[in-house]
Amino acid sequence: MIRMPSVHLNGTSREALTNGYLEAAQAVSKARRALCEAAPNARDYYVQGEGAFGAATREHQARDQKLKDVLDELTALVEFVVEAP
Repeated sequence: MIRMPSVHLNGTSREALTNGYLEAAQAVSKARRALCEAAPNARDYYVQGEGAFGAATREHQARDQKLKDVLDELTALVEFVVEAP
């Protein structure tokens, strides 16, 4: 569960909150693209044995899932702030 900020006169402005979350989301998207470029290559693992490439691939996918989860949370924060009364 994500704790959503309260948008009110004494707090951070809606615009600043939105821009901050959007900037963070763009950075995470960029990180996901970079991670994709760094995906495991079977040639780098075959000397380690039969299961090494599969394990490296699963680890890589888990890293990407973590970034996706953060991106999803940031997206939810943006949507909330934009739609908040």
